[in-house]
Amino acid sequence: GDVYKRQILFSSDSLADNLPNQIVWNQDVAEMALIPAGSFEMGDHFSEGEENELPVHRVNLDGFYIDTHEVTVDQFKQFVNQSGYDYQGDWGQVALYSPGHDYPINYVNWNDATAYAEWSGKRLPTEAEWEYAARGSLERKRYPWGDETDNAKAHYDNWNDGNGTTKLVGSFEANGYGLYDMAGNAWEWCQDWYGENYYSSSPASDRTGPETGSMRVLRGGSWAHVTPDGLRAAYRFNSLPSIRHPLIGFRCVSDLSLIHISEPT
Repeated sequence: GDVYKRQILFSSDSLADNLPNQIVWNQDVAEMALIPAGSFEMGDHFSEGEENELPVHRVNLDGFYIDTHEVTVDQFKQFVNQSGYDYQGDWGQVALYSPGHDYPINYVNWNDATAYAEWSGKRLPTEAEWEYAARGSLERKRYPWGDETDNAKAHYDNWNDGNGTTKLVGSFEANGYGLYDMAGNAWEWCQDWYGENYYSSSPASDRTGPETGSMRVLRGGSWAHVTPDGLRAAYRFNSLPSIRHPLIGFRCVSDLSLIHISEPT
């Protein structure tokens, strides 16, 4: 039938009540899941990680949508083709480590990821949004699925002297919010500047991280991790925004205020 568009215009408190748990984003045909507004304890509850994961602190967040999967090779190529973006990376390198359309794009720097997000009408997640989503509504757990190491839950320890690859997005079980590969497969760029000691002074309603910096935040671990340490939901990594690497990809989010729902009549 015909499709009509209606813009959701509610207060932020009631917004999530009127939105579906999952949507398909029009521009890049990405599946997205609704992450409800709420608060969570951000950081390392086990005091086993780096000092930059402490202190554990409560963060309040508005609701948002996030891609259920990491952005794929196919989606990124569609962006480059449609936008004319001057991608300076190496498609041969991409294919070496993501050998198919529905594997996560890799070899993208922060600027590439941000350009894709802007083209699609979305943005990169903040570090707090990323950790909140990765935890999948579980409180005080080590990984997106619980506390125990489980190589059937995430793609890691597969460097194989440089001969390993990523896996098809969604190859492992989703977390409690219906999100795939929030641990392993590819590191994911976040919007924030990286602040080593930011947790000591970050506000409770934290949206954007430090105002300045030289590094950007990476989250989630990768397919090449030898140990599961980097898969922990609290684990913080960072890189120069200009760096492209076969272990790094990304996913996008959207604020609820930007959502237009299309429905059959």
